[in-house]
Amino acid sequence: MSIVGAVLLGFLIDCVLGDPQRLWHPICGIGAMISFWQKRLRARFPDTPRGQFWAGVLLWPLVVVPAWFIPFALLTAAGWLHPAARFALETVFCWQIFAAKSLKTAALRVYDALVARDLPGARTFVSWIVGRDTAALSAEQVTKAAVETVAENASDGVIAPLCFLLLGGAPLGFAYKAVNTLDSMVGYKNDEFLYFGRFSAKMDDVFNFIPARLSGLLFVLSAKPAGLSARGAWRCFRRDRLRHASPNSAQTEAACAGALGVQLAGDAYYFGKRYKKPTLGDDQRPIEPEDIVRTNRLMMWAAVLAVVLLCALRAAIVTFF
Repeated sequence: MSIVGAVLLGFLIDCVLGDPQRLWHPICGIGAMISFWQKRLRARFPDTPRGQFWAGVLLWPLVVVPAWFIPFALLTAAGWLHPAARFALETVFCWQIFAAKSLKTAALRVYDALVARDLPGARTFVSWIVGRDTAALSAEQVTKAAVETVAENASDGVIAPLCFLLLGGAPLGFAYKAVNTLDSMVGYKNDEFLYFGRFSAKMDDVFNFIPARLSGLLFVLSAKPAGLSARGAWRCFRRDRLRHASPNSAQTEAACAGALGVQLAGDAYYFGKRYKKPTLGDDQRPIEPEDIVRTNRLMMWAAVLAVVLLCALRAAIVTFF
């Protein structure tokens, strides 16, 4: 039983059920591992830029290697019992790695609060899915933040994990999630993490370089089926996809902005400090809460298209080579 079957079934389960709310999630284990090693490494290395940088370098394999090895060992043990047991376990792992339904649901909480004119609630819900300061955001800024995080995390939460799952099964999928979680927890350019998180941030850029560009192209291809502007998505993707300090973040955001016909990004506050960022897309109309629903639709079309195309490609390669 192939990884393609496990990926397809895991993706379908995620689309229907999302993350199980009452079950322990492996990503929580990765987060706990990061916190465990972060505390100990920072205490043992000198509190200097050089010392904290090398502490962060050591943190990376201490988290990523176990994230790969543990599922590898569990799958190997399951395979000794029966191939069907390995397939079932890998399907569960694939389900846990995908995040399409949870991302969509989190964004819809923001949408529902905005429609109900509950701005404090909308700020709270959006703070759960973005890294920026949200306490003083306007309704328009909350909407923009939700749209941007759905667009960006379509790559991090669905399409990039899919690429690594098809390359190396669930162990490589979890290794990617460890890389991504490291960046989300320590990869900040603030006083606390500037040196300690630098290596994790750079490695996240490396791992996402190709998947982010693939995701941007899939957004362009999905714009018309999603009822949005394919021409606008292509224009803004080509023009704006590198207008970001990160080499990857603007790939899907630019395509999304063009598909919607709105302007995204711009300056934002992180940890009380204002960061200047270029805008993406054209200000053809004001952004509105309904754009969150439209972005969810675009993300799901891109996810389905990615699963179909990449699984077919993997199956073809295995068949003919």
